[in-house]
Amino acid sequence: MSISKLFNEPIKAVNLGNKGFYDDLRGYGVEAVNLDWKPVAKGDKELIAALDLLSDRAEIDAANKEALDRINAAQPILIGIEPRAADILPGMTGDMLLHAGPPVTWERMAGPMRGAVIGALIFEGRAKTPGEAEALARSGKIKFSPCHEHNAVGPMAGVISPSMPVFVIENKTYKNRAYCTLNEGLGKVLRFGAYGDEVIERLRWMKDILAPGLKKAIELSGGIDLKALIAQALHMGDEVHNRNKAATSLFIRAILPYIVEADLPREEFSAIVTFIDSNDHFFLNLSMHSAKAALDAAEGIKNSAVVTVMARNGTDFGIKVSGLPGQWFTGPAGDINGLLFPGFTEADRNPDMGDSAITETCGLGGFSMAAAFAIVQFVGGAPADAVNYSKKMYEITVGESSAYSIPILDFRGSATGIDIRKVIETGILPQINTGIASKNAGVGQVGAGLVNPPWECFRDAVLAFAKT
Repeated sequence: MSISKLFNEPIKAVNLGNKGFYDDLRGYGVEAVNLDWKPVAKGDKELIAALDLLSDRAEIDAANKEALDRINAAQPILIGIEPRAADILPGMTGDMLLHAGPPVTWERMAGPMRGAVIGALIFEGRAKTPGEAEALARSGKIKFSPCHEHNAVGPMAGVISPSMPVFVIENKTYKNRAYCTLNEGLGKVLRFGAYGDEVIERLRWMKDILAPGLKKAIELSGGIDLKALIAQALHMGDEVHNRNKAATSLFIRAILPYIVEADLPREEFSAIVTFIDSNDHFFLNLSMHSAKAALDAAEGIKNSAVVTVMARNGTDFGIKVSGLPGQWFTGPAGDINGLLFPGFTEADRNPDMGDSAITETCGLGGFSMAAAFAIVQFVGGAPADAVNYSKKMYEITVGESSAYSIPILDFRGSATGIDIRKVIETGILPQINTGIASKNAGVGQVGAGLVNPPWECFRDAVLAFAKT
């Protein structure tokens, strides 16, 4: 068609990039199609050069496959409860508190994490009042260290103190172990930064009654296959991050006969069963360190670009990469979009926090939202959004889970094995669903919602990976 004829015909436009041009064309009645296109790596020349260097590399693809194979081959079994975290967690000492996310000092800690530290020091008997606990935390006498650096994970603030009981999971395939505290429930709890008398009393009851009773039951069971429970829970409407109703119910079925066999005093038996039954999130801690046990087995694979940790401390968001062991890549923790409990406003919410994004790192949580339509009532959105989130994650992963399948997607395995190259190349960030803590210490949970990691984590990881 000649130029002279072009302007005598009806214009049909395809717009790339800035949507404003498309909107203007539509405003004038011009037929147009908008293509949501963005330059690779946001047009960053250094990043593009790094991607060019890392693309079509057989050794990276082989290493990524090995990482995925290790994650899929993992067999997390709940084998017991250790009464004192400091007696079993590698590298933990009596003057140390573990926390969620990458390393952070007291001065940079978010309000809810400070609240959890205060509560933990009171629980340990190191302080009698919040003021004494805060002074001790500031003094430098307490060491702070990420849970992830001790084969452990913790939800939200993630604080683990020396005498807290912890679940013990063994990955039977690779013989590595992972650890996590027992779940307290929702609302005013330590992990959301609350430290009132009721919080401390509950923690002491969990240490003195709940943990010993469950320890006996778990030992009698010979070990509980958590991978099988998670796989079944996905077919029953859970994604085992923010929705654990089915998984908790399955756990009760698995453990109850052994609680009976443990022949506990009647009052203790009743209190333990009632506590677990009334806490729909009880299984969360188990799903988290099941994922931790699987992903730890994929750590340290030379040339692998697979993410093995995503974690937040309320100030920073950090990731770790299999082929870059020991290194954290961080960016600012993001604001969470979601549903707030009555009486709270956007001004009350703290930025993203917790180790629970380990579930997404393993293909669960936000990556499996299509299996859990009911979750949108808790975190916001619609069932169609849940499906779209899960589908989108396949674009940034190495492959699929061989055990965790999503019925609505024709039982396709969940997207598993986040590849830092694909995140930068596509511009798609991992999808996470999570709880929202009040930014003020001592308040607790104020809602739940959706969030993505900061771009900076993956940018820095790709640049560092390219240098290797």
